[in-house]
Parts: sequence; structure tokens; C-alpha cells
Amino acid sequence: MMLIPCMACESRFRPDEYFRACHDYNRGRDMVAWTCPRCGNQDELRVLPGELGFGYPRRGRFDVSDRVRVPGLQRRRQDLRLDISLDEKVWRVPTGRRGLVGAR
Repeated sequence: MMLIPCMACESRFRPDEYFRACHDYNRGRDMVAWTCPRCGNQDELRVLPGELGFGYPRRGRFDVSDRVRVPGLQRRRQDLRLDISLDEKVWRVPTGRRGLVGAR
């Protein structure tokens, strides 16, 4: 079974629990905000085909510094959200107020 780690506390989560904790898609920087259900740490990440990219916003873009492989992971950008899919499950991460600034 695939378990995805929190980069802060190293707790591991099943994909459903992990992706339900994604809460803000910044379309302009193509990044998702995620808050760990265990420690409360907030990470910013990029959902890529087959992996998650962790990093930091820098100079108006998002630089990926660490990657976690998630075989079968897919993404689809919508106007006001990012759809994340794995196997038959789809999670929708809405564009938040901050995400609209960079998307104009």
C-alpha cells in the first residue's frame, strides 16, 4: 500500500487521507497547499504525473527541491481547481483567494 509522508513529522498517510488535506490550489504558481492532519505543518507542493514535488515559491515561481514518487498519480488543471487522480479516485482542490492573484 502506498503511503505518502509529511515532510515535517514524517507521519505517513494513505493517498485518500493525504489528498483530502490539500486545500488551496495556486494556479499562477501551479502549487497546492497541504496541511498535515497530525502535526499541523503546512507544505506547498506541486502535483506532477507520477510524483509530488516539494519546494518553495521563489521569484514568482515554484522551485521543486524534493520529490516523492506516487505511481499512477495524474493531474488535470481546471479554471478554478486542480483535479488530482489516483486509481479510480479523484480529489478536487479549489483555487483559493491567493491563487487568483497569479492566475489573471
